[in-house]
Amino acid sequence: MTTLPSIDRPALSTRRVVVAVVALALGGFAIGTTEFVTMGVLPDIADGVGVDIPSAGHVISVYALGVVVGAPIIAALGARLPRRALLVGLMVAFLIGNGLSAAAPGYRTLLVARFLSGLPHGAYFGVASLVAASLVAPHLRGRAVSSVMLGLAAAMLTGVPAATWLGQQFGWRSAYWTVAVLAALTVAAVLAVVPSSPGRREATVRGELGALRRPQVLLTLMVGIVGFGGMFALYSYIAPVVTDVAGLSRGTVPLVLLAYGAGGIIGTALGGKLADWALFRSLVGSLVALFLLLVLVALTSPWAPALFVGVFAVSVAASVLAITLQMRLMETAGEAQMLGAALNHSALNLANALGAWLGGLVIAAGLGYRAPAAVGAGLAVAGLLPLAASAVVRHRAVRAAAADRADDAADRMALAHQEPATVR
Repeated sequence: MTTLPSIDRPALSTRRVVVAVVALALGGFAIGTTEFVTMGVLPDIADGVGVDIPSAGHVISVYALGVVVGAPIIAALGARLPRRALLVGLMVAFLIGNGLSAAAPGYRTLLVARFLSGLPHGAYFGVASLVAASLVAPHLRGRAVSSVMLGLAAAMLTGVPAATWLGQQFGWRSAYWTVAVLAALTVAAVLAVVPSSPGRREATVRGELGALRRPQVLLTLMVGIVGFGGMFALYSYIAPVVTDVAGLSRGTVPLVLLAYGAGGIIGTALGGKLADWALFRSLVGSLVALFLLLVLVALTSPWAPALFVGVFAVSVAASVLAITLQMRLMETAGEAQMLGAALNHSALNLANALGAWLGGLVIAAGLGYRAPAAVGAGLAVAGLLPLAASAVVRHRAVRAAAADRADDAADRMALAHQEPATVR
């Protein structure tokens, strides 16, 4: 992995590192909760602001748009800032966005508030990942980054169901107020336990965004947008798969989502270890596994036990893919590692849009609710194409570097064998 910028600070105890990473993960928990709770209280939002459910669905879309737009811009503009201060600023902005969402008097103001809430999402994970990686030895960086992302996975397992229940019991606004409280707790925790860390004073916006000209960065982003879209093709339509394909009751849907959340916890932790062990091979393996598992879900989802197992396993593979993509982008972005980590979340939100859109197309074509899983398998295979191109570029770069080293060695040998000049 590319060497992370050094941080001039005393060595930290293991306990201090753990509590710092937990504080960073708390922010991930808050972000994960707000990202997905809207889906759980969407009918309540529609009633509350006086629109139909399809129109209320735009509330989800504008949040994703905020993530896509905000991640590269904020990461580039903030590269020179002290990282702890930047984390606090991002979480304060996130708190304000969710507070505005809870207080929004109407549909249009809610759309604006959700867009603002999405802006800090990717940049927060980018900065938090870089800070977490800088706190540990090089061979533990994948695990440190995955520990931050565990906050997002834990939100899927507990935060989203809890906030959804609150929204249903006390009104949809209470879900966003809950997220605002979590954001305030994150600000306090980061200030209390995360070590101060300088930014890159030499960084420029042009230099940071220059990472987008790197072929490996662009290819890895394509892997995320296309390959990870396979998971969202299934997840976006999981409720009708449960009820119409497996023949289960609506009350079973949360249990299937619970299986998905449990898989995310395991996959995120496993992804960090695999990234430390063999990053590129793990990236390939997670895509292949995602393809096979989505095919399995498409074939066996009418049988309820197979659906539970399949959704759990898809979540494990997808979570490993998300972590390895994050580490790969940090590796290939050069000095702009914060931007690389932030861009992963832009890519995953574009994957969300792509998977949901293609899944909806096959359903509209009359192919049934098993078809989105088949589409997802196709997207996972398609994600292997830019990954293969990345491998070719990577191989050529390694060969070119080896050839340069060989030429340098030959030049040194030639100089060593030259006859010394005669001294007169």
